[in-house]
Amino acid sequence: MAKKTKIVEIDHVNKAYHRGTQTIPVLVDISLDIAEGEFLALMGPSGSGKTTLLNLIAALDHVDSGTIRVGGIDITSLSESELAAWRAINVGFIFQFYNLIPVLTAFENVELPLLLTGLSRRERTEHVELALQVVNLAGRMDHYPTQLSGGEQQRVAIARAVVTDPVILVADEPTGDLDKVSAKEVLDLMERLNSDSHKTIVMVTHDPRSAERAKVIRHLEKGFLNNVPP
Repeated sequence: MAKKTKIVEIDHVNKAYHRGTQTIPVLVDISLDIAEGEFLALMGPSGSGKTTLLNLIAALDHVDSGTIRVGGIDITSLSESELAAWRAINVGFIFQFYNLIPVLTAFENVELPLLLTGLSRRERTEHVELALQVVNLAGRMDHYPTQLSGGEQQRVAIARAVVTDPVILVADEPTGDLDKVSAKEVLDLMERLNSDSHKTIVMVTHDPRSAERAKVIRHLEKGFLNNVPP
């Protein structure tokens, strides 16, 4: 069997937050490799560091020490402007509360990441329409977020996340604000993106049922990483 390519390489990463004179360790000597095309769930209780680790992988936060490489790029060595440009192309974000802009249609929300690229209007339109087809919302592209159900809003958010064809998708409690039926639809979609489109997905969740959809589960406890068999 061919060896899988490492898409994320985390090497001895430490992260702490400071509150006055107090230093609070959040991540302690974390090392983790994520293979290309993997679907990884990060689990752990509140305060375990799982969202912090996700934010470090997505270059939304900075390590105190150690290195993180994504797609062969050492993101811990990039400047703020370089990180912003890197994120725009390489990372798709899926949040718990969708983060859609209420005054924009579904089409316009999905188009937003493409405005940072050099694509023409016609090319942007093609990308957006394809992304909305992938999430089965092509018929709702002119609707505003308030006209969509929670599950539909999250699917628009997923379309926005994949429209740039990013290297990785990072999802922070993507089903946390959804009912059971909508949560299943979103997880089904994420599974298809992983299996059919070979998207690498890193998902933070506290829900064992959501984590079961992943191929690999890693558990964080008080800043330390433990492996759990898939």
